[in-house]
Formats: sequence, structure tokens, C-alpha cells
Amino acid sequence: MSQLTPTPAATEGPASPRRIAALALPALVVLAAEPLYVLVDTAVVGHLGRVPLAALAVGGTVMTLTAWVGTVVAYGTTGRAARRFGAGDRAAAVSEGVQSSWLAFGVGLLIAIGMQFGGGALARTLVGGGGEVADAAAQWLRIAALGAPGLLLAAAGNGWLRGVQDTRRPLFFVLGPNLLSALLCPLLVYPGGLGLVGSAVANVVAQTLCGVLFAAALIGERVSLRPRPRVIRQQLVLSRDLLIRGLAFQASFLSATAVAARFGAAAVGAHQIALQLWFFTALVLDALAIAAQSLVGAALGAGDDAGARALARRVGLVGGVCGVAFALLIAAGAGIVPSWFSSDPGVREQAMVAWPWFVVMLPLAGVVFALDGVLIGAGDVRYLRNLTIVAALGGFLPAIWLAYAFELGLGGIWAGLTLFVVIRLVALLLRLRDGGWAVTGAVR
Repeated sequence: MSQLTPTPAATEGPASPRRIAALALPALVVLAAEPLYVLVDTAVVGHLGRVPLAALAVGGTVMTLTAWVGTVVAYGTTGRAARRFGAGDRAAAVSEGVQSSWLAFGVGLLIAIGMQFGGGALARTLVGGGGEVADAAAQWLRIAALGAPGLLLAAAGNGWLRGVQDTRRPLFFVLGPNLLSALLCPLLVYPGGLGLVGSAVANVVAQTLCGVLFAAALIGERVSLRPRPRVIRQQLVLSRDLLIRGLAFQASFLSATAVAARFGAAAVGAHQIALQLWFFTALVLDALAIAAQSLVGAALGAGDDAGARALARRVGLVGGVCGVAFALLIAAGAGIVPSWFSSDPGVREQAMVAWPWFVVMLPLAGVVFALDGVLIGAGDVRYLRNLTIVAALGGFLPAIWLAYAFELGLGGIWAGLTLFVVIRLVALLLRLRDGGWAVTGAVR
């Protein structure tokens, strides 16, 4: 096929259920692998006691910030690569991946180095002072941060491969290292005698191996690997809104963990369990968003705005249905799931405070995540940026700190998260209706 001929995605019809499933199902496994490993990690560390679990909650929240930076890189790369792929220029789409990989590796190195010097201070800030939890969290952070370059390289690799609608290779590149790490974690923590440190080492192994595999795939494409500062600057400018959006998310979740820590070790341990389950379900539901990013970008790159609109309606509906299914599963596991992660009665009791809010928000979140993917694929990230800032500053953050001021506990924190989701849902439905996001062309 010529470099500048219409892609199969453009001619098959982007709203085809078969096409959506072909991209979403492999992406589902990729998205689930990392949070599923984190759940295993949480379960292993949880049985060491409440202090290690609370330390993992604090340190894990900080590393989640790195993962969100990776999400910004991946989403920005997917949109740009998909539009070029939709216009029939695969080489240009892969070239976007080269530049985003240089960017990702550089940011990852900065994070790894920065945590060696600032990890302790950050842990103490989140905990609200020194003590056992802060010391253990700082130690975990310094080691786990060494995996940041690999983590971000993998994110960039996922981005360009999704853009060219290849979700098969990421399936193996992510699943294999995470399975290896899931086996290493309990061995290092218990028989290996490393305790909490073993958890951090297992994280580094998985993330570094993932990064190496994605870098090798990029080299195998036989395109120029020379960094192009001008293209990297363009990616930075175009990803600016996604970065600001991601920072708004992280400010909210870091604040939630900080407030939960002030309610005691049992509360922050329970918050860690509920939050990691939330991240797990969010990323699994994001499989539809990944398919939407790739297909919407390709459709608009090929000039098919009608196909993009049809896809938006379909993935929004399917997202809601999937959200309901997850809500039913989480509700059914209310009396069982928390005990998988901690044997501490106080932690399990606190988890039940957050549980009803968790269940209620999932159907709404399914629609929100799907429509987020539509707008990211369309390049309408400025709207998403503004929406996230408004929802965070006007809903989530005030609710979190009011929960602290009035001692509302985890229930207040999770009510704030539910309000955050509701505000975004209403605004996304309004944007979908007005159609201003559906702009055609190889580059928006």
C-alpha cells in the first residue's frame, strides 16, 4: 500500500462494532495489566501491617503522578499519530512516536533523579509530618522512581502504536513484564526478606523491561531516530492542555490522600484499597476511550466527520453499560474484597465507608471516560482542560478539604470524587451535542 493512500480504518467505517472491539479488547488487557499488578502489590504489602500499607498508599500516589504524565504523553501521541495514519501516511505517524519517546525518556530521567533528592520531603508533606509511615514511604519512593524512564517510554510506545491501530504488540510488551513482576513481588517481600523495599524493586523491573520492549519496537520500524527539537516543541505545545488537565487530576488525588492520611493509618490504608480499585476500573473502562482516540483521530484525519460522530454516540452508550456492570460487581464484593488487601479490622471498616460512593459513581464514570477518549482523539483537549479545572476547583478539592475541616472522613472524600464525575459528565454531554469538536484534517 502506498504511504499516502486511505487506511483500512478510514474505509471500513470507524463506528463498526467489530472495529471498536478489535482495538478495545487488546487495549483492555494492556490497561488492566498495570493496575492489576498494583492490586497484587497492595495485597502483598497489606499483610505486612498497616504502616507498610499506609507507606505504599503515600508512595504509590506519588508514582501515580508519573503514570499520569505517561498518560499525557500517550494520549497526545495517539491523537497526532492517528490523524496522520488516517490521512494515509504511516511513516509520519511512527515518526511522532520517535519524538514522543525522546520526550518521555528525558522526563523519566528527571523524575528518577528528582525523587532521590526530594522523595523524603514529599512523603513527609503528604503524611503531615515525620514518623514511620513517612520514612517507609520515602524509602519506597526512591527505589520505585528508578523505573520512571521505562514507564514513560512504554507510555509513548503505547501512544504511537495505538495511533497506527496496532494494539497486539502492546498486549505482549505490557503483560509479560507485569506478570514477571507479580511473581517477583511476593518472593522479594517475604522469602527474600526485603519487605516493602521488595515491592519497589519489583515495580522497577516491570517498568524498565516494558520500556526496553517498546523502544525495540520503534527501532524495528526503521525510521529516523534522530531527535527533532522542533517537533518535540510542537508536541509539548499541543500536549500542554493535556498536561494541565493531568495536573488538575493529580492535585485532586494527592489532596485526597493527604487528607485521608490525617484521619489515621487505617483510613489512608482503606483509601489506598478503594483508590487502587477505582484506578483499576477506570483504566479498564478506558479501553473504550483508547479505541475512540484511535478511530476518531483516523476518521477525522480522513475527513469523515459523520463517522466520528457516530462513533462518539456508540462508545458513550457502551461506556455507560460497562460502568453499570462494574458497579454491580463492586457492590457484590463489598463484604469480601477489602479482606483481600488487609487483615486489619480497622482498615476493612474504613473501606466500607467509601464503598457506596464507589458503586454509585461507576455507571456515570463509564460514560465520562468514553467521551474523554472521543474528544482527545479529536484534539479537543482545550475543552477537556478547562472542564477538568472547573470540576476540580469547583467540586473535588473543596469537598476534600471540607471533609477534613468538618471531620467527615472517607465518606466526605469520596462524595467529592462523585461530584467531580457528575460535573464532567454534564459538560461532556453538552459538548457532544454541540459538535464543535469534530474538526477534520491530518493535523488539527
